[in-house]
Amino acid sequence: MSLLKTAESKILSFIQNDLWARFVTLPNQERIWTLSITNKTARKPTEQAPKTPLVMVHGFGGGVGLWVRNLDGLCRSRPVHVFDLLGFGRSSRPFFSSDASEAEEQFVTSIEQWRQSVGLENMILLGHSLGGYLATSYAIQYPSRVSHLILVDPWGFPERRQPEPQQHEGQGTELVKRSGPPRWVKAVATIVSYFNPLAVIRVAGPWGPGLVNRFRPDFKRKFEDLFDDDTMTQYIYHCNAQTPSGEVGFRAMTESLGWAKKPMMHRVNLLPPSMPLTMLYGAQSWMDSSSGDKVAQIRNPADTRVLLINGASHHVYADQPEEFNRVVENICTSVD
Repeated sequence: MSLLKTAESKILSFIQNDLWARFVTLPNQERIWTLSITNKTARKPTEQAPKTPLVMVHGFGGGVGLWVRNLDGLCRSRPVHVFDLLGFGRSSRPFFSSDASEAEEQFVTSIEQWRQSVGLENMILLGHSLGGYLATSYAIQYPSRVSHLILVDPWGFPERRQPEPQQHEGQGTELVKRSGPPRWVKAVATIVSYFNPLAVIRVAGPWGPGLVNRFRPDFKRKFEDLFDDDTMTQYIYHCNAQTPSGEVGFRAMTESLGWAKKPMMHRVNLLPPSMPLTMLYGAQSWMDSSSGDKVAQIRNPADTRVLLINGASHHVYADQPEEFNRVVENICTSVD
């Protein structure tokens, strides 16, 4: 944990605005590591109408440090809050249920208790990947607290499809290819399913950081103009080299090959029709943006937008940070 703190401190040293970092204690004494960023050049709160804060929820295996390219740009007009999900990063690492519904509820309850403890009346809620899935679940349960829901390359929306033996050329063929991996991939996935997703990093011991560098060199490239060393991959490694907790919860929520046991597509209709929803996808992401189109068909199209960001893969916020910040800022401005 001390090595994670050191890596994170180096990352956060690039933040130029006012930063308040602390642990937020929940009623059950679990702690959520939290950053609050405000524009240091803005007028005093008493001189302007308060703006709805932006709350951002990271994805699987991530942490607050991954937002380093976005925090300064997004805090210009409103406070920004980010936190390490329960069981990830520097937050508490409790036991998670092996039941999908119970594990999901643990995550969502911790977010609501965090909101209460921080004292936010409502918020613009943004979630990336797993964070998008949990943000949607939260918005279904606590709709009065969400002014606008922003989902960035969200995980867990489509249901698992069975490969169809006959398909005509075109989009249908592509969907089958995404849904029906080769037999060897299925075999490997079956073996891996007996372990927590990031177990290989912990088993590798001192070779763990090297594994992260080898298999995820993109993380280093995404931040290479900020760091000329392995700071970001060290951060990712130390986020995930500790006792597994949040990943146990994630594993409980997934079935083979990473599909959600409880696809959000089955529940997105439970969002209030009037709740504004924007889904952002990287144009080069492995996530299928057609899920966003289906969500728009299920919901009120007038309150649902699906946007693609060119030149971005799954980590949209890091691949194209300026465009990501611009799009999110425009969304926030539409709220107040």
